[in-house]
Amino acid sequence: MLKTGMAKRALVIGAETFSRILDWDDRGTCVLFGDGAGAFVLEARDVDAADAATAPGVIGTRLHTDGEHGSLLYVDGGPSTTGTVGKLRMKGREVFRHAVVNLAQVLREVLDDAGMTGEQVDWVVPHQANARILDATAKKLSLPPEKVIKTVDIHANTSAASVPLAYDVAVRDGRIKPGDLVMLEAMGGGFTWGASLLRV
Repeated sequence: MLKTGMAKRALVIGAETFSRILDWDDRGTCVLFGDGAGAFVLEARDVDAADAATAPGVIGTRLHTDGEHGSLLYVDGGPSTTGTVGKLRMKGREVFRHAVVNLAQVLREVLDDAGMTGEQVDWVVPHQANARILDATAKKLSLPPEKVIKTVDIHANTSAASVPLAYDVAVRDGRIKPGDLVMLEAMGGGFTWGASLLRV
């Protein structure tokens, strides 16, 4: 809508209240997830062709989904099935394996689409699933761990809220600065995964 001129600004919100769907007897999930909310404000701007390569904006985005693995991370209920709220269910080892492979793949795709390399990226702001996934994905792409913004130890896994929350932390503490090349990436239930490359 921003590209076509149908809108001038967009508020993109990620919010989760996992405390409502956690099984507090399942130590494989209840200690990992948290409640949170974050948002990005996007604004359409005209940019001269001469400045396009260095202007702030979304450079590239890729999104994938594969319902074949829906049984690895899901909520076992809901109004359309049992009439109850349902609880989060996850097979952690399998999710970890898919996350590392899928996230590394989608990051490469976005970089290839943009004609860029991982060395050019200033920061990676990932979905804060867990520190092992963040480290393994960075290693698979030969990215230095200090380029990866980590806040899972502060916020836990807030799912859709985790990327905007981590981005906000890194802007406020001065790591992410105007002109930086920033890669956002996330993976969630279903499975669905994707990445976006931004010049901020």
